[in-house]
Amino acid sequence: MAQAPGRRDPMTLAETDGLPDGFQEFLLALRDQVVAFKRPVAYVHGDSHYFRIDKPFLNALGQRLENFTRVETFGDNQANGNNDVNWLKVLVDPRSREVFAYQQQIVPGNRVAAPAP
Repeated sequence: MAQAPGRRDPMTLAETDGLPDGFQEFLLALRDQVVAFKRPVAYVHGDSHYFRIDKPFLNALGQRLENFTRVETFGDNQANGNNDVNWLKVLVDPRSREVFAYQQQIVPGNRVAAPAP
């Protein structure tokens, strides 16, 4: 049974679904740069526009790259009936070990499940 699209081998960063892959070389180069940089790296993107902050990147040995943080932003998912048009405040403190801190900023008019007080 094939895995869902977007699954990657953590060692080679190749797609595991057998479909053509245009990102493996980019991801390998990014991983090399993150390892060499040895400082916090924040990778911010929209992609599916579901808010999440995580540390999904592994080195070639399968060890988590703790200095790499993926930040996926909120987005307009009206097709799914989900209006997540909110924003994210990023705080930068060069004296902090992590350097970056994140605060969700929820637009009161966009709340559905828990309406604004």
